[in-house]
Amino acid sequence: MLSPQDASERCEALLRRAKAAGAEAGDTLYLAHASQSVTVRLGALEDVERSESEHIGLRVFVGGASASIGSTDLGDAALDELAQRAVAMARLAPPDPFAGLADEALLLREAPPELDLDDGGEAEPQALRRMAESVEAAALAVPGVTNSNGGSASSGRSVFALATSHGFTGAYAASSHGISAGVVAGEGSTMQRDHAWRSARHAADLPGIEAIGREAGERATRRLNPGRMRSGPISVVFDPRVGASLVGHLIAAMTGSSIARRASFLLDRDGARLFDSAVTIRDNPHVRRGLRSRPFDGEGLATAPRALIDAGRLTGWLMDSASARQLGMAPTGHAARGGSGAPHVTTGNVTLDPGALTPAELIADIGEGVYVTELIGSGVNGVTGDYSRGATGFRISGGVIGEPVAEFTVAGNLIDMFAALIPANDLELIHGIDVPTLRIDGMIVAGD
Repeated sequence: MLSPQDASERCEALLRRAKAAGAEAGDTLYLAHASQSVTVRLGALEDVERSESEHIGLRVFVGGASASIGSTDLGDAALDELAQRAVAMARLAPPDPFAGLADEALLLREAPPELDLDDGGEAEPQALRRMAESVEAAALAVPGVTNSNGGSASSGRSVFALATSHGFTGAYAASSHGISAGVVAGEGSTMQRDHAWRSARHAADLPGIEAIGREAGERATRRLNPGRMRSGPISVVFDPRVGASLVGHLIAAMTGSSIARRASFLLDRDGARLFDSAVTIRDNPHVRRGLRSRPFDGEGLATAPRALIDAGRLTGWLMDSASARQLGMAPTGHAARGGSGAPHVTTGNVTLDPGALTPAELIADIGEGVYVTELIGSGVNGVTGDYSRGATGFRISGGVIGEPVAEFTVAGNLIDMFAALIPANDLELIHGIDVPTLRIDGMIVAGD
């Protein structure tokens, strides 16, 4: 794996080759990742993995057409061939009036923000094994847990570099650390399983290992002997672990490419009030040590905090340069890059602001409802907003969470669901998209 400085220099070297081969413009990116993980099951070592990857990608523009190509060989001869092939491919491709580099005037010119994404450390396999054993042991110690799917610990490090032919060069490194446990409760046909996990940029930011294990065990045992739900309209409360997926559907519908294709349920709703005025959803790519933080986007533009939903209102689309040109607008610094191909849109660290009520107060007036802790399947139509997913969770009766329930479906339309959404005050910053407990009245449950 190259250092960020060496990765930048390699990207610039490939760009020079591309221009010498006939490219009118282009960009290069370097992606490298090294990770290791250890898994134990029932106290015995089950798996040890280490992976390393290194990739350099080139995108060139010739006569209004573009082509992308990549290689895992970073040698001089390989880069010479890569540049020549990319230009030859672009000369055979059809022109695309929207493809191209970002506007030079929008490139990040000042020093990028310091986000402290890399702790510089690499865990030893023996230390990872001890962590995996500890998290599994804590889960197995919960009364009612009868088996294990394993405890795991991992660490890794990545480097990203980007260079463009019109003057941007940037690179950064990021570390990652994670721990998880999955266990089974009960016996025979009554068995239930669940899990818990945490991840962080710095190893020092991981929570207590025993707490993660206990969470996995307690989640599994609470699911034992589930009942069934009656079909009909009902209040649905989403656990924070699954409620974040609702924000994910919102983000997908906000992408400029979806709007340009007219394939979004948010079409023609820019500036519209989608949520109650108490709801604000924020995107912040500058959180120090944030799981989805980054100092610049995949086109060399500055990233910046913004509200996706401000006091209930949609604030606009999330766009890379190509979709912005299609819509006659400006890119928003949300472009991301994979190993090859054109940019796509992604967000930084997203949070839905907490409300005023505790979770207990949020459900206190629900006569009959359901608290959803797991969603199954992907029955969401991004064009119409129709929503239907399998679920498991707990019955709510008389304002109190009661027995576990399973094998039911929750359904609605995302526009109606957003309008009815009420957040609790229990927001925790754990993952890349974080929400508090969410209540939505008027959904349809299909059960017995």
